[in-house]
Amino acid sequence: MYRFLLSRRWLIALLIALLLIPTTIRLGFWQLHRHEARVDRNELIAQSLTAEPVPYDTLSATPGFAVPKDLTWRPVTATGQYDPAHEFVVRKRTDSSGDKIGYFVVTPLVLADGKGTVLVNRGWVASGTSATDYPAVPAPPAGQVTLTGRLRADETASGSIKDRAGLPDRQFNLISTTQQVKENGAALLGGYLELTATEPAPAEQPELLREPNHSDIGPHMAYAIQWWLFTAMIPVGFAVMARREAKDRRGEAAEAEGTTVAVPA
Repeated sequence: MYRFLLSRRWLIALLIALLLIPTTIRLGFWQLHRHEARVDRNELIAQSLTAEPVPYDTLSATPGFAVPKDLTWRPVTATGQYDPAHEFVVRKRTDSSGDKIGYFVVTPLVLADGKGTVLVNRGWVASGTSATDYPAVPAPPAGQVTLTGRLRADETASGSIKDRAGLPDRQFNLISTTQQVKENGAALLGGYLELTATEPAPAEQPELLREPNHSDIGPHMAYAIQWWLFTAMIPVGFAVMARREAKDRRGEAAEAEGTTVAVPA
């Protein structure tokens, strides 16, 4: 009764099932690798955030330095004077709650030891009435200050962050030392400092950014398990449909055999 499996319809169904099995297995491993990458990222951030702060220029000592992944989020300190003349804002950024869109305020800090200049993300400010106007930004503290913050790598254009020319004066889409060197020619050390504290504390400053969430592992492990469960269901489902088809065919055959035709006398 299973000879119907050799029919064109069932052979196509079998081929589809055989193609789906390795596909869903690979999708499960893809989600597993995303889960592992998320866990590794969280562990790296947690380790970095609990490390002792070190001077910024001991980690990024040269212009154009590309901050490696294992140094990202490291606590750093920097002492110097702000350069408000070359301050700029970064468009389309959200506050710590993620509810409001505004700007990041980035001000260069000229290091007191003369080893270069560091870009400092001083925090978030709200948008003004017009996207073309420079927003209201609290002035940076005058005189020498000592900053504490997190080391971050230069931003690059990605799916969520686009870079384009023709923006209003002192407005950008990226925090990029490469971009700013072209703008003002300063000897900027690679990466930037994401501010967490200032000494002496200013009377007013942009909204400081929170620590990154390094406890959420995301849904990727659950997705991986779902894909593998779906993999197991493919042959089971095929077998169930084949048995049901065979049962239906047996019923039709039995009904045909039991049918009698009346013959007139």
